[in-house]
Amino acid sequence: MKNIRFMETVLRDGQQSQIATRMPFSDMLPILETMDHAGYHALEVWGGATFDSAIRFLNEDPWERLRMIRQHVKKTKLQMLLRGQNLLGYKHYADDVVTEFVHKSVENGIDIIRIFDALNDPRNLETAIKATKEAGGEAQAAISYTTSDFHTIPYFVQLAQELERLGADSIAIKDMAGVLTPNDAYALVSEIKAAVSVPLEVHTHATSGIAEMTYLKSVEAGADIIDTAISSFSGGTSQPSTESMAIALSDLGYNTNLDVTQLSKIAAHFNPVRDRFRKAGLLNPKVKDTEPRTLLYKVPGGMLSNLLNQLKEQGLEDRYQEVLEEVPNVRADLGFPPLVTPLSQMVGTQAVMNVISGERYKLVPKEIKEYVKGYYGRPPVPISDEIRHKIIGDDTDVITVRPADLIKPQMAQFRKEIGDYAHSTEDVLMYALFPEQAKDFLGRREDPFYDVPVQKVDVTIDLG
Repeated sequence: MKNIRFMETVLRDGQQSQIATRMPFSDMLPILETMDHAGYHALEVWGGATFDSAIRFLNEDPWERLRMIRQHVKKTKLQMLLRGQNLLGYKHYADDVVTEFVHKSVENGIDIIRIFDALNDPRNLETAIKATKEAGGEAQAAISYTTSDFHTIPYFVQLAQELERLGADSIAIKDMAGVLTPNDAYALVSEIKAAVSVPLEVHTHATSGIAEMTYLKSVEAGADIIDTAISSFSGGTSQPSTESMAIALSDLGYNTNLDVTQLSKIAAHFNPVRDRFRKAGLLNPKVKDTEPRTLLYKVPGGMLSNLLNQLKEQGLEDRYQEVLEEVPNVRADLGFPPLVTPLSQMVGTQAVMNVISGERYKLVPKEIKEYVKGYYGRPPVPISDEIRHKIIGDDTDVITVRPADLIKPQMAQFRKEIGDYAHSTEDVLMYALFPEQAKDFLGRREDPFYDVPVQKVDVTIDLG
């Protein structure tokens, strides 16, 4: 009987995909020990947007949340998501910041760090992989899956082999848009398993309606681990249901190691949590919908919602279809980057600007210009001279070195800037990643009467 292990996402990606990571720790604490005894391979509890949301909206210390989870989860591995040289933010950090953040993540309780880069540029993963292993953690290198004429199975297999050479302890296929079809999943998993010796995990989203079939074919092809969400926060923009996949695979003769009785208790806990968010309006019914257009336009479900929100704010909802059709064009112009944070937001914004301005690349955000100059890494496909000229002109050099090589050490300066508000290295790292939010949070901790600016409620879906 073949073993297949499950990674539970409800405490990170499940709730990030459906309620924009607004779940407070008080909703997690009562069920943690039950989750620890359910038989999961790992629980995804940190990273992605959890850090930002904790300090911005929940007035919680993300480091303390991690330590508390670790206190109550003794048997099961704790996992987090890291954006390579971007850490949990949207720009590159110096190597000293990346190394310190990774070391502190492991020290505070993380076992597995899933490390990805929005461009699949291995250079942007090197420091984080090395630091994870130095700290005693498991470095899982993730392939950001996407589709184009360039993104072939041999390309992904070669990338997996390169990631293994960099020291990855396991490989993940990260299908953030839910566009990995069952047939392609079988072929991709088969080829990667034949080419590398480390375990392979498959991650997808249920947005397009094919995720369960994709998982089944992945398992048949030899995948070792799949990512699912407890039924309360499953489906739609999240992952397939843990219980349903466990029952189906067990019926097919696979050993899941999961205790269905414990899973039922976990669902019974999170069902009223889900209902509370639904009643409060923070769980939009649309995130539970199936969106087949994801397969047509290769746009993640969360990105579809973000585009619609941007147009609503400007009273231009009637231009939605035009923007949707422009997204693949912008992506092609920019070298077919995977649509994952931060590139998903950048490509979407550029598509909106192209449509509402009436002229392609008349308006270009700073981030797109930096991307074209090479400061995010190497695009999968070289950008044409014509597009580069439209965006940055002819007089600007494009860098070819690893972007982080141009960034001097930053930790000393961050320590100086945050001063006495920081009681620990963890506080300094909080400030390094999210300066304004950290100032507010640490200020409130020091002084109950600290004058905190009112935060605008942001419902943007972070696709990391």
